Amino acid sequence: MSRPDARSPLKIGTRGSALALAQAFETRRRLMTAHELPEDAFEIVIIKTTGDRIQDRPLKDIGGKGLFTREIEDALLAGGIDIAVHSMKDMPTLQPAGLRIDCYLPREDVRDAFVSPDLARIADLPIGATVGTSSLRRRAQLAHRRPDLHLVEFRGNVQTRLKKLQDGVARATFLAMAGLNRLGLAHLAGAPIAVEEMLPAIAQGAIGIERRDADGRAQDLLVAIHDAPTGERLAAERACLATLDGSCETPIAGLATHEAGGLRLRAEILRPDGSEAIALETQGPVADAADLGHDLARQLLAAAPGGFFDWR
Repeated sequence: MSRPDARSPLKIGTRGSALALAQAFETRRRLMTAHELPEDAFEIVIIKTTGDRIQDRPLKDIGGKGLFTREIEDALLAGGIDIAVHSMKDMPTLQPAGLRIDCYLPREDVRDAFVSPDLARIADLPIGATVGTSSLRRRAQLAHRRPDLHLVEFRGNVQTRLKKLQDGVARATFLAMAGLNRLGLAHLAGAPIAVEEMLPAIAQGAIGIERRDADGRAQDLLVAIHDAPTGERLAAERACLATLDGSCETPIAGLATHEAGGLRLRAEILRPDGSEAIALETQGPVADAADLGHDLARQLLAAAPGGFFDWR
C-alpha cells in the first residue's frame, strides 16, 4: 500500500460547517492512530454544497438530500479528493456509479435533543408555542403528538439555529444529540428524547466515509477504522429507507439495534401533516440485516392507505 505523506497527502473532502469539520477531524484522527501517520499525511478539503449555500428555502423545494453531497461526490469522482466524510442521515440510499461507502465510524448517540432557552422537554411547551425545525420527520412527529403547536422552518447549521432561538424566532428546536456531542455542546440539550418518544432519522448519529471503487489505497486505509456493528445497523435501516423510497419529502424514522444476538429494527412512517403515523418492528439475524429492512418497509407500505405521503 502506498502510504500518504506530506508530499502525497490523503485528501479528505467535507462540508465547511463546524460539525462537518469535527467529523472530518475525527476521521483524520482515527486514520492517524490506526496507521501511525502524522497529521500532515492528510489534507482537509472544504467543499461548499448547494445545501449550504441556499438557506432560505426548505430542502424539499430545492432538490432534497443530494444537495449536501453532490458537489463533494463530483470532486471525489474527478480526483480532487480521495475520500469524503458524510453524515449518513444526509445520504441518498444510492451512490453515483464508481463510488461506494463501506466504512463507518462508531455510531454516536442516536437520540434527538430538545433545545430551548427556558424549557427542558416537549411536555413543557405551552399550548400554541412556536417550534422551529427544518426536518420533515420531526415536524410530522411533533404535529402527531402535539397538534396544538405552531411549527416554523428552521434551516441552518447548529450555531445558526441556536441564534434563532436567542432571537426569539421560536421557543424551542430539535438537534441531533450526536452533533451536540461532537461539538462539545451536549449541555445545550434540555433533555435527550427517548427513542420510544421520538424515533430518530434513519442513520442518525453515523458517519460514513465514501471512496472511489478503484482506489485501493483508500480502501486499505479505511478498512482499519471501519466499525462493523454500525455497518450492520445501517444495512438494515438504509434498506428500509430504500424500499420506502425515502427522501427529504417523506417523514420516515427508523432505528436498528443489536439485541438478543440479532438485530431489532423499528420504523415509522407519518403523513406529512402528522395526522397519522404507522409504526412497526421486526427482529432477525444480523446476517439478514438488509432483508429485514426491505421486509419491514414492505409491511409499512402495505399498512399505509393510498396517498399516505401526499401533501394536502
